[in-house]
Amino acid sequence: MAIRLTILGCHSATPRVDSHTTSQFLEINKQHFLIDCGEGTQVQLRKYKVKFSKISRIFISHLHGDHFFGLIGLISTFGLIGREKDLHIYGPKGIKEIIVLQLKLSKSWTNYNLIFHELESKKSELIFEDDNVEVYTIPLTHRVYTNGYLFKEKIGERKLNIKEVSKHSEIEICDYQNLKNGRDFTKENGEIIANVDLTTDPTPVVSYAFCSDTVYKPDIVNIIKNVDLLYHEATFLEDKEFLCEKTKHSTAKHAAKIALKANVKKLLLGHYSSRYGNLELFKQEAQTVFENVELSEAGKVFEVNNATNHCV
Repeated sequence: MAIRLTILGCHSATPRVDSHTTSQFLEINKQHFLIDCGEGTQVQLRKYKVKFSKISRIFISHLHGDHFFGLIGLISTFGLIGREKDLHIYGPKGIKEIIVLQLKLSKSWTNYNLIFHELESKKSELIFEDDNVEVYTIPLTHRVYTNGYLFKEKIGERKLNIKEVSKHSEIEICDYQNLKNGRDFTKENGEIIANVDLTTDPTPVVSYAFCSDTVYKPDIVNIIKNVDLLYHEATFLEDKEFLCEKTKHSTAKHAAKIALKANVKKLLLGHYSSRYGNLELFKQEAQTVFENVELSEAGKVFEVNNATNHCV
């Protein structure tokens, strides 16, 4: 089981020739999610050869343009290329009104179902799950209502230890599923064989936390504790920390402090202010607090599996 994250855009404010606003494509245990959809996202999807048809759900962190202005264009393009399957959109209350108004006035209704899941809670909540994946909100503090998102694989079945199972002739193939589900085996004479003696632990699960625009917010640590990969905005360096309270953004050092407190495996920085020309300075500042730091970059892919995490 693994996570594959493609960065489509990672800069703040306005798109430029060589800097694109926030958007990410996440593949996790057979699900394909788009996280935020800044202006030009569909062009980035094409550039990095992400198939539009794979996207089943879109998660919008907040209603600032650099995080969702590309959404109406992508929705329209889905219609032009003949999409038929439902599209689920998660985002702050008001996102349905914005999108539906644009579709109404342009007379561009879709031939597929748009299903909106509007969010209002200021507490973390489970907003999606299937047999393999769970998605939770991460309440953040910004100038408008904002959420990050926590994506977690579900723990799978236990694995049969065939060498041990074969020692017991009473255990038949029809019993295997019960063993995978964690049940002990009871022999005809009443003897109980503990499940742990017949199986091994399931494959370790992986997780990804996306923390969009926010001030330094230590109370999110309990939500993202021990995640494999954490993306946290880092709009400023420490030299502009005085701007954080006014703009409700974070520094690279703030992001690193969250990573350290949450005991994450890897920290990924992004949402850089255009006032900085050398992005390596963000990594250097963060590494004074937390060692395992990477920089977001359009087209860069980060993979996490159950054994290790690395970027490609």
